Amino acid sequence: MSSIADHPLRYALTGELHARPFPNVKAPQVVAFLAIKQAGNGAARDRDRQADMAHLATLLDHYGAPRPDQGATHYYGAMGKYFLKWEQHTEFVTYTAFCDDLSNRPFDPAEFEVFPAGWLADAPGQRLTSCLLRLMPEHHETEGMLEQLGEWFVPESLAVGQVLDGAAIVASDFRIDPAGHTRFAVFVPELTGSRRIGRIIQRLLEIEIYKTMSMLGFALTREIAGEVGKIDRQLSDLMAKMSAQDAKAETTLDALLDVSVELENVVAQSAFRFAGTAAYKAIVDERITALREVRYEGRQGIGEFMMRRYEPAMRTVVSMEKRLARMSARAIRASDLLRTRVDVERSAQNQAILRSMDKRADLQLRLQHTVEGLSVVAISYYAVSLASYLLYPLAQGVGVSKGLLSAIVTLPVILLVWVSVRRVRRRLG
Repeated sequence: MSSIADHPLRYALTGELHARPFPNVKAPQVVAFLAIKQAGNGAARDRDRQADMAHLATLLDHYGAPRPDQGATHYYGAMGKYFLKWEQHTEFVTYTAFCDDLSNRPFDPAEFEVFPAGWLADAPGQRLTSCLLRLMPEHHETEGMLEQLGEWFVPESLAVGQVLDGAAIVASDFRIDPAGHTRFAVFVPELTGSRRIGRIIQRLLEIEIYKTMSMLGFALTREIAGEVGKIDRQLSDLMAKMSAQDAKAETTLDALLDVSVELENVVAQSAFRFAGTAAYKAIVDERITALREVRYEGRQGIGEFMMRRYEPAMRTVVSMEKRLARMSARAIRASDLLRTRVDVERSAQNQAILRSMDKRADLQLRLQHTVEGLSVVAISYYAVSLASYLLYPLAQGVGVSKGLLSAIVTLPVILLVWVSVRRVRRRLG
């Protein structure tokens, strides 16, 4: 088999499956997470990716850490007393810093100072989300742990559950604290392995970032709701006018085409974001399922929190997407009906024009016959005069008067002229 040529992408595609391994993490640990998104939908991010790479290089240079290979889409390595995991995605980049120097103050904003303030200010984009995750050994007393969670998080939003068959207890309220970060708390028993802890942490952070990205679709839905409602009313009004007897189909069709253009602009502007929302939402659901969460001490879990707070927003996005699709289909059907009506009206107009042309042709034919009759008389008159002048000398020899001679030649001349005109008309016909 060594003689067969490999596909040029074989190793690259296989390596992509192993490009983002789960980190090995042991308690206690603090994790600082940052996601940066540049403006736009990320359909063409060539220049953005170069800026993201340059920004990463600046952070690594600050700590004297080695730079990644040119064109890399992920990085994992030591950075001073931290370990940094960097990933470049379709629309955003993420920075995850791990440190075993746990502060005595829970969720101390200083723990986020792994990312220097000047470096943050020069970020090529905006902060999409940032998190502080506190990883600690599990408390033996459940009441003490729940009391801590009540102090760290907002009680009405607190979501806490036991995940991966008791491998950890995770908690969050998915709110932004005064320092601007979302908080996560993870308690792990001594027997939980470092790889499993790494999978739990990565899944929690992925839930946060993909939840945030999918909520951009909800924000867009709110933004375009007014415009979509206006277009919907215009479309309904135009369809109501279609049933009016005095409405001109061509005028209504022009107005409908203008509304259809506005509608298609909205659909084109929202298509990328709605498709991204569906993809991100599917990832969130998969990550929640992968946690295999069970209820802890009767409290709501992450899955239940998402079902109550997150799912309605996603259903709103799906509803808007379906509404736009139905409006587009309705506009297409209305356009087809109006085009049919315009074609029918034009056919009726064409038939009326043809009937008018037939009448004109009939009138022209009658006029032609009249002209032919008059022309026979006129030609015969001149022909009789010429024939009379020609035969007058003969009339004296035979004793016939001029008047009688003219009368004798009149009928033959008229007949001859009439026959000649008929022959000409047959040839032309």
